[in-house]
Amino acid sequence: MATFLYKLGRLAFRRRGIVALLWVVVLFAVGAAASTASTPPDDDFALPGTEAQHAFDLMEERFPGGAADGAQARIVFRAPDGQKITAEENAAAVEKVLGELAPGGDSQVAQVVPPAVEAGSVSQDQQIGYAQVTYAEPAMELTDESREELRAAAETGRDAGLTVEVGGDALFTEPDMGHGEIIGIGVAAIVLILTFGSLVAAGLPLITALIGVGVGMAGITALGATLGLSATTGTLAMMIGLAVGIDYALFIASRYRSELAEGRDREEAIGRAVGTAGSAVVFAGLTVVIALAGLAVVNIPILTKMGFAAAATVVIAVLVALTLVPAALGLVGKRIYGRKVRQANPGTGVPLRTADTKPGLGSRWAGFTLRRPVTVLLVSVLGLGALALPVSSMTLGLPDEGNQPTSTTQRRAYDLVAEGFGPGFNGPLVVVVDLADAADGGGPQAVAERVRETVAGTDGVVTVSPAQLNEAGDAAMMSAIPESRPSSPETEDVVQDIREGTRDVESETGAAVLVSGATAIAIDFSQVMNDALVPYLALVVGLAFVLLLMVFRSVLVPLKAALGFLLSVLAALGSVVAVFQWGWLAGLIGVEQTGPIMSMMPIFLIGVIFGLAMDYEVFLVTRMREAYVHGERPGQAIVTGFQLGARVVTAAAVIMISVFAGFIGAGDSMIKMMGFGLAVAILFDAFVVRMAIVPAVLALLGDKAWWLPGWLDRVLPNVDVEGEKLQRHLNASAAEADRTAEREPSTV
Repeated sequence: MATFLYKLGRLAFRRRGIVALLWVVVLFAVGAAASTASTPPDDDFALPGTEAQHAFDLMEERFPGGAADGAQARIVFRAPDGQKITAEENAAAVEKVLGELAPGGDSQVAQVVPPAVEAGSVSQDQQIGYAQVTYAEPAMELTDESREELRAAAETGRDAGLTVEVGGDALFTEPDMGHGEIIGIGVAAIVLILTFGSLVAAGLPLITALIGVGVGMAGITALGATLGLSATTGTLAMMIGLAVGIDYALFIASRYRSELAEGRDREEAIGRAVGTAGSAVVFAGLTVVIALAGLAVVNIPILTKMGFAAAATVVIAVLVALTLVPAALGLVGKRIYGRKVRQANPGTGVPLRTADTKPGLGSRWAGFTLRRPVTVLLVSVLGLGALALPVSSMTLGLPDEGNQPTSTTQRRAYDLVAEGFGPGFNGPLVVVVDLADAADGGGPQAVAERVRETVAGTDGVVTVSPAQLNEAGDAAMMSAIPESRPSSPETEDVVQDIREGTRDVESETGAAVLVSGATAIAIDFSQVMNDALVPYLALVVGLAFVLLLMVFRSVLVPLKAALGFLLSVLAALGSVVAVFQWGWLAGLIGVEQTGPIMSMMPIFLIGVIFGLAMDYEVFLVTRMREAYVHGERPGQAIVTGFQLGARVVTAAAVIMISVFAGFIGAGDSMIKMMGFGLAVAILFDAFVVRMAIVPAVLALLGDKAWWLPGWLDRVLPNVDVEGEKLQRHLNASAAEADRTAEREPSTV
């Protein structure tokens, strides 16, 4: 591998103009395809194999054009203090508001149901009432005019003296992502300037990474209609592609400068940089691809598409690092160093490494770890273990309108409904009865009524609406209101109790009773995530373990890498629980409402962080392995690895943390949680696990760290990441060149 990449790097360097032009052509070609592509489809959130999804599909089939199809808006009215919403003046104001949303003409409104005491949509004290607006189109297909019409209608009610707030998915907008990319790029630029001391060198990783991300994102758009990739599919791809694109270019450019400092010419330096650091890039990229593509085992279509799209973007980032980065390094020439360095080193413009160079911070830290390995290991493990303790009380769920900032009308509508009707009204359960195979039992209406009575008798259920039969009489639907808020554990118990309590009715009548609705979907989604966690972890860690066996030619190093990763992920999840569920320091990052942890957070965090953590493991430990293979003692190899790699790994980690931390400022609670979790996970993994635990463990193991059974050594392919075969190849080539020179007669 190293020999092949060495030749590839030299080829890209020699043909740098052609290589750079080809990438620009690819970018414009894919961009043109994206600009002419059909509109990508809307997100199709589905949970195959779950009861909630089965019920939803049944509603769409048996109740066409019903509640399962169109967007919904709940307009909540509150009368002034001491007044009733049913009073003549207030009722007239409500009627005026709803009159602006009447169906007909070009309006997308399908139905408006006003508040009514007999319908249960007016509170007992008659101060709060709500109207239900149903649209003919799904939320993603509503026009801006329809949403503006809804906002204007609410404003009309406020002008009349009422408190009017709007909930439901009709006002759905894309999540507020904050300015994560801008912040990340800005911090990355500063870090790269400090690392390289040159504006040109700092800009090179940014430009090449942006080209790779541009190709990836344009490709996702171009293939959106063909492969069913929605507009949000590329969110993860952009985040990961930008981060790894900068990192991979940074590692190769840094190794290139190290080779130049050894006195090698530019073409030879880039060949060796791509042959060694490029090999690490390939295998680091493969671990990220495995982690992202492995999301397919969860069996949630949108998550699978996001994983594959992000994995494809990582592949592009690897290709950019192996071809475009060497070409760009050739184009910038001596400007890879700053002006002061070039002036201080006339001629080549390259500072040569000297033997008396002062040890850097990385070397000094490695030396301290070698002297105190047990202390460093215990402090690091105990610290991360303490941070991981809150995981034991983690509660999973999906965010609802109650998790939104109090400044939003959706959150205020949520609070008004909870005040007037009880918290359960914000998350009604939809009970669907499939009567197609039901026995006589008194007829469909009687069977449906029996189901209703059973559901109404379940502890924690406040009320159940009358059963509504479809025209064919083979299905019924009813709404059950729980006592507790949608995301509470008590509501989850109610759903399970309804499902268990209706089993007798099913067995006696032959009807199938299914529970759905947003609350039940969130519960089933959490269960799917829990069930998939162990298989996903086994698949990803297992495949990556085999990959790292080939890279490091060691059993204990990959094992240590995997265990360290688990420790950092658990510590990150514990921190997320402490902030977002317990509320510790929540005000510092703008968390207004604590609650359950987003269901996909654990598996998402594992997938993303595992790939990125293995990046640091590969880049740092391969330098140690390289030094060990070339004859250094285990302790000195650790110091050498830190001397050559710690600064670059630190810079890469700071860039990653900055990119992810930028999303903490997002208004959407889900994005905020993801940004915080990813940022602290990188912080723990890069600076505690890789910079402290890894050298401490290697120091304690000594030569045993690089032990590999003979039979396994013969079975595993030798990928030569450390460049041992490459060095032999170069030595043989040099010897052959010397022999050829000796045979040729000299000319005077």
